Amino acid sequence: MPAPSPQPALPTPSSPHRQMWRLAGPMIIANIAVPMLGVVDTAIMGHLPDPKYLGAIAVGSLIFSLLYWGLGFLRMGTTGLVAQARGQLERGGDPAALAALLARATFIGLVLGLALIVLQRPLIAVLLPLIGPEAAVGDSARTYYIIRIWSAPAALVQFALLGWLLGTQNAKTALLVQVFLNVVNGVLDALFVMALDMKVVGVALGTVIAEYATVILSAILVLRLLHRDYGVALRPALRRHALFAGEAMARLMKVNADIFLRTLALMAMFLIFTAVGGRLGTTTLAANAVLMNFQVFMAFALDGFAFAAEAMVGADKGALNQARFRTSVRVTTLWALIAAVAFTLVYAALGDAIVRLLTDLPEVRAAAQAHLMWIIITPIIAVWSYQFDGIFIGLTRTREMRNTMAAALAVYLLALLVLLPRFGNHGLWAAFTLFLAARGVFMAWCFRRREESFAAS
Repeated sequence: MPAPSPQPALPTPSSPHRQMWRLAGPMIIANIAVPMLGVVDTAIMGHLPDPKYLGAIAVGSLIFSLLYWGLGFLRMGTTGLVAQARGQLERGGDPAALAALLARATFIGLVLGLALIVLQRPLIAVLLPLIGPEAAVGDSARTYYIIRIWSAPAALVQFALLGWLLGTQNAKTALLVQVFLNVVNGVLDALFVMALDMKVVGVALGTVIAEYATVILSAILVLRLLHRDYGVALRPALRRHALFAGEAMARLMKVNADIFLRTLALMAMFLIFTAVGGRLGTTTLAANAVLMNFQVFMAFALDGFAFAAEAMVGADKGALNQARFRTSVRVTTLWALIAAVAFTLVYAALGDAIVRLLTDLPEVRAAAQAHLMWIIITPIIAVWSYQFDGIFIGLTRTREMRNTMAAALAVYLLALLVLLPRFGNHGLWAAFTLFLAARGVFMAWCFRRREESFAAS
């Protein structure tokens, strides 16, 4: 095989706005498609006569959401490092670094997936009682879990592959594999449940097959892109001395560890929010769940701009291009802010109608509508933390991400102590809003304080 060119040509759109949309557009669609995996499962089980099956899928999906959310650092850390390696090609970097990062991230994903299989019994022993379903639902959820857990290696390797695709700015390919996953999952659900009457077993088995089919497709596409665009093969990067290169593996592990701790703090905030809402009564808990759908949908959309920032900023840092770095920050933040304002306007105009669409229960509707003001102002407050997340991931400034998240969690807990006794559920939502604001402020402070060194360090 001929020696690869050390400086492959990198396509550069004429406009940073066009480049941003080339990345953000597919990822917004892909992000919105993510929860469709659970929606399809829910829709299929919702047509069975016994509601325990629907409850089992809801509980089982929640367990995997918690597990995979906590391990999402693999996608984020991979994106930032790969984006920087791609940017380094502009100043004579070695394209083999992209293969090395792919090999290491995939190896870590495989190890983590196998660890989940080995630890499946203690994990379900902790997580199922934490959710606390009824006995019949819990038994079916356990069945779903012990089948679907076998797809963990595929799911976590897919995190690594997705991170590599985003870091190399192949957002359309990332969208393709996400659509493929949902289509295969839907077809298999219909076959196993509707045609073969396999119920919960069928849904779990369909997801396992879909996950492995997707990771195989992703691997084929990634290897093709690696060879076509960068002229390198993966095999040399799989040799032991290359895979476990001390400094490179240590850097990847440090980045992942920082993001993991940051994610644990974020999960703690949401768990505390849910637990406190539950103590305020069933109606309040249900109303908060309805309102959180607004937050989740907004987050999926705004994350598309953050993903674009990860790829663009990471490449700018790798290229040591300070001027382009500032342009990337400005362009991605501008469009994220425009989207946030649009969400605020839509929620202000249609919030009541959306609440009525989400629930028929009069008391839940009334409680949700009484707190809708918090949802209306959330987008323009939350957008800053989402956007800085993308910028910091691209720069691999993960220590700042970890520390600012911990500081924001402290603000949240203090706000709860002060506001909850006086204002009840309004106090809970005020603390949540202060948490989002604190994240944005703390990250902005870190960014401004060290902006000059971010791109060049």
